[in-house]
Amino acid sequence: MHDCNHKIVTFGEALLRLSKDSSRRLSQGRELHGNYGGSEANAAVSMAMFGNNVEYVTRLPDNDMGHACMMSLREYGLRLDHVCWGGERLGTYYFEAAAAMRNSRVVYDRKGSAFYSMTPGMIDWHDVFSDASLFHCSGITCALSHDSKDATFEAVRTADKMGLFISCDINYRKNLWRYGANAQEVLHKLMEYSDFIFGDQNEWEVASQLPQIPFEALDSSYQIDIKAYESYFSMLHKQFPRCRQMLIALRNQITTNHHTLTGVLWSDGIIYTTRIYDICPVIDPMGVGDAFVAAFIHARGKWNSDPQRCLNFALAASQLKNSVPGDFNLVTEEEVIAQM
Repeated sequence: MHDCNHKIVTFGEALLRLSKDSSRRLSQGRELHGNYGGSEANAAVSMAMFGNNVEYVTRLPDNDMGHACMMSLREYGLRLDHVCWGGERLGTYYFEAAAAMRNSRVVYDRKGSAFYSMTPGMIDWHDVFSDASLFHCSGITCALSHDSKDATFEAVRTADKMGLFISCDINYRKNLWRYGANAQEVLHKLMEYSDFIFGDQNEWEVASQLPQIPFEALDSSYQIDIKAYESYFSMLHKQFPRCRQMLIALRNQITTNHHTLTGVLWSDGIIYTTRIYDICPVIDPMGVGDAFVAAFIHARGKWNSDPQRCLNFALAASQLKNSVPGDFNLVTEEEVIAQM
């Protein structure tokens, strides 16, 4: 069991998010607003906000943008003791917010970034993990390039040999897998090392090749099909026998600013469900999944003998992220418990 007083390590690419204001399209207006993010950084900040000892490992360019990013991450209490300096530039992405019936859009500009060219051997993982109990990884770092994939598996295999609890966010991003690797095969191999796996319906389907169970909630009265999930998780467990806990985030985007959200947890053969949040309006949906997985990791460090409470806490934190602009879920444990 992970103790929340022990160090949690996360690994990923820090990104600069650039967007227009007032729901403008990327082709409109002359000003771009920037803030830092990236899935694994989002999760790290969220866990630090809950009071955990979190180290974020990444590679940043040794220039003004890299140092500005590091300063921003430090503001939220992250440890960055093993940041690798090098490369040419910080990865970026352009975000067009959803409005009315128009979906959001993301344009990535990550090829050739400092993290894109990270290779095995750049990080001393034995040193990183020497005082850690949990390693949180993500499928995104495997999607960028052959080198970043190999660097990810170097970290995972070292964590495995050193006996750390391994948490995995599937984080399938179709538009990132451009270097020729088979996404399903790579993600499946990453998940085989994992003690806890998180993902949404689509991500679990991509990784496992099992058809997802539809989630069509229009409000909080929707009933989850428990029998269907019993069969589904049974098949998943055969694919990932090491895994002790699997969590599926269920979200139905009714309109761009009206979502329903819940989750289904499998924990050592027992299925747990929780309430459905009917969220309207959605202020910013970016990072909702990262908030979900981060809150669950925090909760299991405190209340591991109570999976139901862990699920309730994780969902409440994820629901609150919809109200916070930007990528980071800037809420405290007290606020989440009050929401529960």
